[in-house]
Formats: sequence, C-alpha cells, structure tokens
Amino acid sequence: MTSPSPDTAPVAIRLRAALSQINRELRAGMTPSTLGRAALSTLGQLHRFGSLTPTQLAQHEGVRLQTLTRLLAELEADGRITRRPHPQDGRQTVLALSARGAREITREARRREAVLAAAIAGGFDGAERTALLRACALLERLGEELHAGEPSDTTRAKRTEGIAR
Repeated sequence: MTSPSPDTAPVAIRLRAALSQINRELRAGMTPSTLGRAALSTLGQLHRFGSLTPTQLAQHEGVRLQTLTRLLAELEADGRITRRPHPQDGRQTVLALSARGAREITREARRREAVLAAAIAGGFDGAERTALLRACALLERLGEELHAGEPSDTTRAKRTEGIAR
C-alpha cells in the first residue's frame, strides 16, 4: 500500500470522520432490544450474499472463524439463522437467514433509511440531494477499490456454486 499523497490525505481524513459520525448517529437510534453490531453485520452478510459456509462468512466479515462460532450459535438458537449440511461436503454446514432474521435485518435497514431520508429532506435542497446521489456512486466505487484484493463476484459465485439460496 502506498502512502497517501498530500491531496488525498485530507479527503481520507474527512471521509472517515463523516462516515464514523453517520454510523454513530444511525446506531444511536437502535433500541436496547435491537441486535448488536456484530449480529447485525453477520445477518447483513447473509442477506447480501445469500447462503454461506461459516468459513465464507468469516472471510466476508474479515474475522477468524473462531471469532464467529459463539455468535453463530446464539443467532441459530434465537432462530435468526438456519444451519444445514453442505450439499457437496458433508464436513461443512451452510448458514442462511431464517424468516425472523430476514425480517429483523430488513426492519433495521428500513429504520436507518428512514432516519437518513428525514435528515436529507429536512436539511438539503434539490441541488444538494443531487450532489449526495452523485457522491453515493463515488462511495460505491471507493468500496470496490477497498475490496479490490477480495475475490470478485464471479469468483464468489463459483465458490458458492451448488449452495441453494
């Protein structure tokens, strides 16, 4: 990794600070009964990518499998995820969102979207909303750059081939 040039460093600093503040504000609205960050992130990965083995899920989360073991057991015991044998490899299992898990992750996403929409509606004019929308495309591209070292969607699809979603 190269060090940031003088013109990119201030952008990186402000972007990190802005994203951190937005994430803090969105988390602040979570009720005490809401799932924790790790559980939400895990459910979010299963929502985004579909059925995964525990190893694949750990890779998406950027953690070791041992780190997820207890959380996966809790999510399964609470009925938020399901676990079934891998169709090609009897030594592995496949995790999927349960109906309850899908409802909860969708509800939390909608809550956050509503908070964002209200803030945008109340504080930004049409031109600023257009600028925010353009910024979203840049942020998506930045996300792709950050994950450039990870397997592509094609590789991911091949890796999960045969796992029914």
